[in-house]
Amino acid sequence: MKSRRWRYTQLPTQVEDTLSGEEGEEEEEEEEEKKEEEAVPAPAPQDPVEPQLTEASQVLGASEIRQDGFSLRRLYRQMEGHSGPVLLVLRDQDGQMFGAFSSSAIRLSKSFYGTGETFLFSFAPQLKVFKWTGSNSFFVKGDLDSLMMGSGSGQFGLWLDGDLYRGGSYPCATFNNEVLARQEQFCIEELEAWVLS
Repeated sequence: MKSRRWRYTQLPTQVEDTLSGEEGEEEEEEEEEKKEEEAVPAPAPQDPVEPQLTEASQVLGASEIRQDGFSLRRLYRQMEGHSGPVLLVLRDQDGQMFGAFSSSAIRLSKSFYGTGETFLFSFAPQLKVFKWTGSNSFFVKGDLDSLMMGSGSGQFGLWLDGDLYRGGSYPCATFNNEVLARQEQFCIEELEAWVLS
């Protein structure tokens, strides 16, 4: 399985340290490490591991990165208090980049919301924008298990699952779009949501 946007680094256990250590200098280093470990309590197992970006962020600092997450519920929480439009950009397992522009913040909803300013787009390989056709008003709908953008005949222009790991794209009446990815169903490698003000 390919890695997603986050890269995690597993810390070696004491057993691994002992097995990989050699006599002499490495034993001294181990003793120093043990002293450091004793001085700083180990995090509880339920504590989240701090994500490590594969590339340095030009926007986010260490504090913001620690607060970030990659579930749909976390995305909804991050959008609370914002009413401005959102640019959602993602890259799938094939390296295809595509996304959506929502005229309002992404939120939990029982029905579709948004305006005709909402659109889908794809770089395949050049930018293609799929604007509102006027045939329906199924712009954005978010529940706990999925985020849907555009609809018609039981298909969604773009949908993402609750873990922000899998998604799908199908032609829909709202935007008269092509399939945004190379395949109708895809795995999400990277995802960014930009709130505009």
